[in-house]
Amino acid sequence: MKTIRKSKQEITRYRYQTDSTYFAQISDEIKDLAVEELERLGAGNITAGFRGIHFQADQAALYRIHYATRVISRIVAPLISFECKDSDRLYQEGKTVRWEDFFTPETTFAVSANVSDSHITHSKYAALRLKDAIVDYFREKTGTRPNVDTLNPDLQLNLHIRHNLADIGLDTSGGPLHKRGYREEAVTAPMQETIAAAIIRHTQWDGTTPLIDPMCGSGTLLCEALMKYSHIPPGFLRRKFGFESLPDFNRSLWLQTKKQEDDRIRPLPRGLIYGSDISGHAVRASKINLMGLPHGNQVVVEKIDFREIPVMENRMIVTNPPYGIRMGKNMNLDDLYKSLGDFLKQRCKGSTAYIYFGDREFIKKIGLKASWKKPIKTGGLDGRLVKFEMY
Repeated sequence: MKTIRKSKQEITRYRYQTDSTYFAQISDEIKDLAVEELERLGAGNITAGFRGIHFQADQAALYRIHYATRVISRIVAPLISFECKDSDRLYQEGKTVRWEDFFTPETTFAVSANVSDSHITHSKYAALRLKDAIVDYFREKTGTRPNVDTLNPDLQLNLHIRHNLADIGLDTSGGPLHKRGYREEAVTAPMQETIAAAIIRHTQWDGTTPLIDPMCGSGTLLCEALMKYSHIPPGFLRRKFGFESLPDFNRSLWLQTKKQEDDRIRPLPRGLIYGSDISGHAVRASKINLMGLPHGNQVVVEKIDFREIPVMENRMIVTNPPYGIRMGKNMNLDDLYKSLGDFLKQRCKGSTAYIYFGDREFIKKIGLKASWKKPIKTGGLDGRLVKFEMY
């Protein structure tokens, strides 16, 4: 097998290196939270774009954003941009990138593509043409080819074509950032971690009052509340990030940035976060998931029907009740939501509740006046986060 050597004169500068600009993929409904987060973590020149946010960051800020973001789904470093009116141009431009800067033929890779309002109309076909270009590039240079792994690639590449303008980028996340690594056990249709983190942010919970989830499922809201209070970086359990494949990756700076964030972790007072569920399986799943995080053993989780909890005054209640595919056997959801409303009115005086309704039809079943409603889509559902105040 041939090896690829490059001289100093051959070193290529890519788009992200010339302007320090990156692209964050984020749900439209929580873009405002992402902007606030990016500003806090050191990003600059933040502008909304199609299906995400463009921002600038130096290396330290880039590493910190990846490690500490709670609501961003994925970050992409742009490599090249070009006008692309047909698949032949896409193939030719795909072979101009010095792919050995990022990986070797022994590395697995995958290409995800999104195409809109362009002469090329099929995203899967566009991804295939770029994949062919990369494979042929290595075959011509080295006599061998890298393998494609669509499930768990070593390197994820992104192709975006809109209005016949193509952008090829590298996924610097190394996989979706919502995959924190703590979810060892799950129940039916668990909430995505970035959505749970956004819900916790919307509550503006600061730890001065106990936070309760009386229908905790596998504990995603509990885990995200713990991570927020104890300043646990969302990337704490992540083994590798995609930015480690960039040619200018600075390992010592990354380790220094990581240590700065880890040093902020603080203990959780026992019982400040409490969860319960009627399902023993859900309770076990929550405990297992929490135990993977620092101070997770300080979160109290019990098996109990919320209708049997005697009192829950002066608390912050955050929960995601069953709906649709989360509906259990023989469960009457109308009765469940009516009971939840009665519970809040009768036993939760002085408390504030934030309830996520995956099905908006159940909002009226709860029988309480909402302070506000925020649209949040998750799992293809056009849900609502609703705030109720019990005086």
